Amino acid sequence: MGNEATRSLALEFASQIAPPGAIDIRRFFGGSALVRNGAQFGFVMKGTLYLRVDATMRAEFEADGSEPFSYRAAGREVTVRRYYAVPAHVIDDPSLLRRCSERAFDATTRPARKRSKATLAVSLPG
Repeated sequence: MGNEATRSLALEFASQIAPPGAIDIRRFFGGSALVRNGAQFGFVMKGTLYLRVDATMRAEFEADGSEPFSYRAAGREVTVRRYYAVPAHVIDDPSLLRRCSERAFDATTRPARKRSKATLAVSLPG
C-alpha cells in the first residue's frame, strides 16, 4: 500500500472517529499517524489501523486475536506493545471504533506511571 493510499485510509478512519478537522493526519515512517491535540493515538501502516492501548485495552484486543505493531530493524523483530491492530469487528462498528479511539486517546494523554527502579545486587569477591 502506497503513501497516498495509506493517507486516504487514515483520513477515512479519522472521519469515522471524530468531526472534520478534529484529527490531524501526519506522515509517520511508512504510514500515517492519527493525531489529536498534538497527541498521536494511532496510525495506519500497510493497510492496518493501530491504536494506542492501555493494559485493559491490550487484554481486550489480545482476546480478539489482535497483535501488537511490529517491524524488522537491523535484522531483528521489534515489537511495540503500546500499539495494537484494531480488531475487524471494531472497524466494522463505527460506534465501537469511536469508543476505542477515545480510549486510545485517553491512554496517550494519561500521565505514565512511574516505574520503580530495580536494584541490582552484586556480590564482590572477598
